Amino acid sequence: MAYATDIRTGRTGYFSDRVHAIMAAFRTAREQRRVYNQTLTELKSLTRRELDDLGIGASEIPFIAREAAMMVK
Repeated sequence: MAYATDIRTGRTGYFSDRVHAIMAAFRTAREQRRVYNQTLTELKSLTRRELDDLGIGASEIPFIAREAAMMVK
C-alpha cells in the first residue's frame, strides 16, 4: 500500500512577511525617536517661567517627551 506525505515547513512568503514586519517596526521606532528628540528639544528651550505657566516641572520633560513618542503608531 502506498501513501503520500505532505510536509510543510511554513507559509509561503513567511520570510518576506517577517522582513516587512521588521522594517515596519524599524520605521516606527525611528519616527518615535524623532518625535522624542523634537519634543525634548522644544521643551528644554522653554524658560522656567514658561514651563511653570504650562504646569510642567523641568524634571518631567523626559517623561512628557516619552509619552509624546509613544503616541506614534
